[in-house]
Amino acid sequence: MAPHLVANASSQNMTEFCEQVDPRVLREMKRARPLPEMQRIQESWIAKHEKGVLLWLAARTPPWIGPDHLTVLGLAAQIGAGICYTLAARNRYALLGVTACLALNWLGDSLDGTLARARQQLRPSYGFYVDHMVDSFGALALMGGLALSGYIHPGIAIGLLVAFFMLSIQSYLAAYALGEFRLSFWRFGPTELRILLAVGNLALLWKPHVHFLGRYYRLFDVGGVIGLAGMSLMVLCFTVQNTIRLYREERIAK
Repeated sequence: MAPHLVANASSQNMTEFCEQVDPRVLREMKRARPLPEMQRIQESWIAKHEKGVLLWLAARTPPWIGPDHLTVLGLAAQIGAGICYTLAARNRYALLGVTACLALNWLGDSLDGTLARARQQLRPSYGFYVDHMVDSFGALALMGGLALSGYIHPGIAIGLLVAFFMLSIQSYLAAYALGEFRLSFWRFGPTELRILLAVGNLALLWKPHVHFLGRYYRLFDVGGVIGLAGMSLMVLCFTVQNTIRLYREERIAK
C-alpha cells in the first residue's frame, strides 16, 4: 500500500479513538458507517403465534397511534405493575392490577416495533436505543415494586434485576460484536416471562406459601431462586459460547 494511503487509513482509525469536540465529525462518521443490519433471533415457544397476532393488531391500529405512543404505554404499564406490587403489601387483590399492567406492557412493548415495520417507519438507531433503555427503566420499576411487596425476599428481587441487566448487557454486546440480537434464550423470551409472572400472581392469591423439603417458603422466593439460577446459567453459557466464537473468528496470525 502506498505511504499516503497508509497514513490516511491510520488517521481515520485514530479518529475513532479520539474524543470529538466538533459534533459534525461524529455526524459524518455515522453517515459514512451507519448502524449495521442485525439479525434478530427470536426462537421462543410462542414466537410464531405471537407474530401473527401482532401483525393482525398492527393492521388494525388507528393511524393516529404511532410506535412512540406504544413505547410510552409499555413503560407506563410496567411502572404501573411495580406500583401495584407495592400496593399488594396491604391488599393482595392489587396483584390483579399487576397482571393487567403486564398485559398492557406486552401490547406496548411488542407492538411498537411491529407497527414501525408494517408502516415502513423504521428508525434503527433511535428504536434500538430508546426501546432498550425503556426496558431497563421498566425492569427497575417492576423489580423495585416486587421487592416492596412482601411476597419475595428483597435480596432475591435485586438478584433477579441484576441477572436481567447482565443478560441484557450480554445481548447488546453480542449485537455489536456478532451482528446478532437475541430476543430469546433457550426458548424463553419476554412474553413467556410475562405469562409465568401473571400465572404466579394468580397463584399468590390462592396459595402464597409452598411446602418444600419439610418447610414452608414463600412461593415467589422459590420461583425467584429458580429464575435467578436459570438466568445466571444463561449469562454464563452464552458468554462462553460467544467468547469462543469471537476468538475463533479473530485469530491472531502467527
